[in-house]
Amino acid sequence: MRAYFEDLASLAAGAERTIGLAVAKAAALVADAALAGRTTLVFGNGGSATQAQHFAAELVVRYKDDRRALPAVALAADVSVLTACANDYGFDTVFSRQVEALGRPGDVAVGLSTSGTSPNVVKALETARARGLSTVLMTGERGLAEAAKWDVGLVVPSSETAHVQELHLAAIHLICRHVDEELKRRNRGAR
Repeated sequence: MRAYFEDLASLAAGAERTIGLAVAKAAALVADAALAGRTTLVFGNGGSATQAQHFAAELVVRYKDDRRALPAVALAADVSVLTACANDYGFDTVFSRQVEALGRPGDVAVGLSTSGTSPNVVKALETARARGLSTVLMTGERGLAEAAKWDVGLVVPSSETAHVQELHLAAIHLICRHVDEELKRRNRGAR
């Protein structure tokens, strides 16, 4: 137990240096899109699907402060669409098909994949790019090469899935905090 927490603490202690710039870039994309009424589409598999749902909920409901609802959709949340798409077209298309249906230029697509190579996540990001969406890949060190292909590659420098997911959650919270702060700042400037 001690080793696990020591590893996590070490990773977290260096997070500003290792992922801070990517978090700031992703936060700016999500904030600009949200404040322009554009949608953030978030997706991933397994634990990353749950984190995508958490991220969308923080934007739609609130992170910390009361504010207007912001448009966000977790693409793993619609079981009917997922199973129909997997059955009819294959599991690799379960997110890209939804990006094709819902994504518009100016939206943001955020894919979470600890390996960075989940075929359905990569295909969805490719579809997003082709449709004019900004693209963000949140991954671990095994996804470093894939991360370089997108507008923002947020790479947690670990191959330990749990630690990658733990830092992804921290990054999600920082992005949401930035969105809230930017919304307040712009609302003050509009008065």
